[in-house]
Amino acid sequence: MKELKNIIDEITSSKVIKIVLSNKKNKDFKYNKIKFSLKENLKGEFYQIEKYTDKQVFHENITFNELKEQVLFYLEENYKQAGVWTEDFTFDIKISKKGKILLNKKKSDNESLVKKSHNKEKNYILKEGMIIEPLIDLGIFTKDGKVINSKYDKYKQINRFIEIIDDEVKNKDLKKLTILDFGCGKSYLTFIVYYYFTKIKNIDVKIIGLDLKEDVIKKCNEIAKRYNYNNLHFELGDINGFKFNNKVDMVITLHACDTATDYALYNAIKWDTKMIFSVPCCQHEFNKQIKSDKLSILTKYGIVQERVAALMTDSVRANLLEVLGYKTQLLEFIDISHSPKNILIRASKAKISKEKREKALNEVKSLMENFNLSPTLFNLLQDDGLI
Repeated sequence: MKELKNIIDEITSSKVIKIVLSNKKNKDFKYNKIKFSLKENLKGEFYQIEKYTDKQVFHENITFNELKEQVLFYLEENYKQAGVWTEDFTFDIKISKKGKILLNKKKSDNESLVKKSHNKEKNYILKEGMIIEPLIDLGIFTKDGKVINSKYDKYKQINRFIEIIDDEVKNKDLKKLTILDFGCGKSYLTFIVYYYFTKIKNIDVKIIGLDLKEDVIKKCNEIAKRYNYNNLHFELGDINGFKFNNKVDMVITLHACDTATDYALYNAIKWDTKMIFSVPCCQHEFNKQIKSDKLSILTKYGIVQERVAALMTDSVRANLLEVLGYKTQLLEFIDISHSPKNILIRASKAKISKEKREKALNEVKSLMENFNLSPTLFNLLQDDGLI
């Protein structure tokens, strides 16, 4: 199409910021849409391509000359519509069934778009344009995979959790995984974890969600069946005393209230679980116990005592995991402005030196002695002779 080539030449005579190709000519073509975005790094400017299928997004980087070639090729062969944003103009290109080209061009001030293109954008694992049923049902995505503006914070939180998991598993050679999710609740995040492992990582995963509410379990099993998530099941049960005789590779516990987190961590340790991801909630235990003559300034003010007690609780949990041979981190899960319950415990089996384990245990004992504390996880492990 000579006319189309001339249009592409005109478009690229000024700096192109973004091009979005859509409306497939052939329904069997793999990509629903393709987006070209101007980026910048230490080596200079380049264009990033995002190719969207129903389930995934594929990326590659190209030069300016390659941009012209690829846009022309895809418009000739695969798409009937293109939206183009340059420094000076916005273009809308439509190609009819008979090959007639309709071009709408208008003067635009896209300076803010240029600045945005040069900012470091978050490369989310769960991207806009992906059709992720749990995110649609949760009201975070529209049916065509766009983030609903009022749900953007929730979208970022979910991606943050998946990023923390991804950072742990990306360098591991994993073929199969068994995951237990304690206190799964309505389980939207459980469904998204299942999607991440099966659709993005292509790992054979089995997930069991556990909760105390019978109606929630029934509904979650119905949803899993509707999604065809065949290896995702939900069971009625209590974290304290739950029995599972098979190998467990990962334990997830999100907002398990107070000492329920301790029982979940205890079970994970007993199963020799390789990876643990826990977001604690409502740490009341230490707040009720904490008392110190020498450091009474930390217990003098109620709000300070509450926060210090919560931080101490998670510090003790992290140390005890280290004692039992886990490399442990306390990470910010979400921005504290959105929720004060923003700490995530990430632990993975590792070789921890005897000296480091002994130091971690002595730190726990010292804290217990100085603040009159009796941690549930410590007592469970001690009763079992593990510490």
